[in-house]
Amino acid sequence: MSAVLEIEGLRKTYRSRKRGVRRALDGFDMRVEAGQVHGFLGPNGSGKTTTLRTLLGLIRPNSGRMAILGQELPHALPAVAGQVGAIVESPQFFPHFSARDTLGLLAQAGELPKQRVDEVLELVGLRDRAGERVKTYSLGMKQRLAVASALLKNPKLLILDEPANGLDPGGIREMRGLMRELSENGMTVVLSSHILGEIQLICDSVTIISLGRRVAFGPVEQVLAAHSQGSVRVRLEAVGDLPQAADALTRAGVRVTTEPDHLLLSGVDKPATVSRLLAEQGLYVSELTPVAVDLESVFLELTATAPVPGQHRQVDQSAKVDQAGTTGGWGA
Repeated sequence: MSAVLEIEGLRKTYRSRKRGVRRALDGFDMRVEAGQVHGFLGPNGSGKTTTLRTLLGLIRPNSGRMAILGQELPHALPAVAGQVGAIVESPQFFPHFSARDTLGLLAQAGELPKQRVDEVLELVGLRDRAGERVKTYSLGMKQRLAVASALLKNPKLLILDEPANGLDPGGIREMRGLMRELSENGMTVVLSSHILGEIQLICDSVTIISLGRRVAFGPVEQVLAAHSQGSVRVRLEAVGDLPQAADALTRAGVRVTTEPDHLLLSGVDKPATVSRLLAEQGLYVSELTPVAVDLESVFLELTATAPVPGQHRQVDQSAKVDQAGTTGGWGA
């Protein structure tokens, strides 16, 4: 696959009298392949929004390389702008305009066919409410309108910052289906969200950023596998036997965490050996379950272990998986 978006060694430094030097981006790397839904994750203040705004030409970086659709930025920004749709941070619209009027103005400004307005309203589920003024819309409906504005150009690359913000569970499911449909039709989607369960469901690959540096990258399954500890949950027929079982397993070289009603084992390659070892001690297992790691736990692990502000570098754990592989003028 060819890369639709490439970032190498991106750096952005802010200076102020009160805070001194702050590195918003500290050698950040990112790569998104064509046709993927790519999750871009990071805690507040990690550099995520700075990265997106830098890509869109709203912030000038100190150094680094950026390319969209093989075109080097910022030099080629005017050439690729028509092929990129984006919403970054909270979208703003004229409150007394209807959704159809809003999109109609954007389409006119972008010299797009009028029928595209109705097409995107249908895509985001606003067709039946298109004549109502935006000020009557809920937060979720405004978010749908923002996505519609980003889709007007039928872009090759769609960048969405928190598109599920304000949506109810049904709306989130619809948005998930829309992202998948767009991807299947050849559009590349970069999706930033704090709803990590949704990212795990919909995304083909992810990049996790913390303190301005990439800490994980790759296909979702491989990122999860790279941080799996081989954990196993063990319950016994008699809860009172847990201390004896923990002692026996520890002596056998297993890392054991004792919980009130079960044991959590780490680094177990063959769970069946646990059952056999405990049976030899006269201890009988009622449950032996591998604990599946999820994206939320990986995210919290990686971002919680980041160095405190002021330290220069952070270990890039993406090496484990790298081998695998505002509408601000952009909405229309």
